[in-house]
Amino acid sequence: MAKSPEEEHPKKAFGWAARDPSGFLSPFNFSRRETGEKDVTFKVLYCGICHSDLHMVKNEWGVSTYPLVPGHEIVGVVTEVGSKVQKFKVGDKVGVGCLVGACDSCDHCAKNNEHLCPQMILTYGAKYHDGTDTYGGYSDVMVANEHYVVRIPDNLPLDASAPLLCAGITVYSPLRYHGLDKPGLHVGVVGLGGLGHVAVKFAKSMGLKVTVISTSINKKKEALEKLGADSFLISRDQNQMQAAMGTLDGIIDTVSAVHPILPLIGLLKSEGKLIMVGAPEKPLELPIFPLIMGRKMIAGSNIGGLKETQEMIDFAAKNNITADIEVIPIDYVNTAMERLVKADVKYRFVIDIGNTLKSG
Repeated sequence: MAKSPEEEHPKKAFGWAARDPSGFLSPFNFSRRETGEKDVTFKVLYCGICHSDLHMVKNEWGVSTYPLVPGHEIVGVVTEVGSKVQKFKVGDKVGVGCLVGACDSCDHCAKNNEHLCPQMILTYGAKYHDGTDTYGGYSDVMVANEHYVVRIPDNLPLDASAPLLCAGITVYSPLRYHGLDKPGLHVGVVGLGGLGHVAVKFAKSMGLKVTVISTSINKKKEALEKLGADSFLISRDQNQMQAAMGTLDGIIDTVSAVHPILPLIGLLKSEGKLIMVGAPEKPLELPIFPLIMGRKMIAGSNIGGLKETQEMIDFAAKNNITADIEVIPIDYVNTAMERLVKADVKYRFVIDIGNTLKSG
């Protein structure tokens, strides 16, 4: 007979889980594995709420299994390390992002691109090497192989650095990989939400000129005055868009709603790159002619490997980059999910696990 989540492993754990596609989260007792020789165990203090958590709890991508404990922007303090752990010690500030495993033997893993490994293991809603389900960071304790643990520098606040483990690496990686990190280049950021506001901060710290592209005029002041963008375009204003045609070296498109990409292609210079990091549920229309005529590129990018994620966190620490957050107690999480659907947050919810998650 199959073991219950509480019995699978010896280490008791407590979190909040969704039990079905309603997505409603409630208290959940389960278990974590004992600290293996290469494992790091840490007390979870904060966990960010990512838009993908919302999709997963409601099974909107058709891959969810229940019970499901979301959360892959997890930070805390190390409480135990395995006998062969070399990078961490008890008391260190650490984080776990979207991955907790991969095959560790393919070409992608060899090149520190674990996020491209066909056998990558997601932090929650997946099967670990031992066949048990992975559970995320809406919980009190985390156990992970040290390779998949990131060190959080002391000068970064834990709560506001948690979203960097997903939102941060998702925008940092394409800027680096596609060579859009050279000072003086002009980059557009589409959408000023959880990903977009962090993209502006990273791009400005890299010395780029940044234009925010949004459907909402309400975000103009925030983009220019608070986040330091150089210019702001209303994507529905044809005159503004026309005036900016052919001015951008690259664009990071963070929007997860269905939207037209022809106007964005028009904003690119010849040989410009449009990088998609948002995940619309329905296919977008892809106009080929303007791509051919300008030798332009549309590419996709997801998170990043572990080496690059550590590099991103260190860059953030050096440049004082954090996410703009609203810290919430765990029992507010269902309301937060409802607000997330309406984009009613600036710009990332972070759950105060350490002070508000109490088993009982």
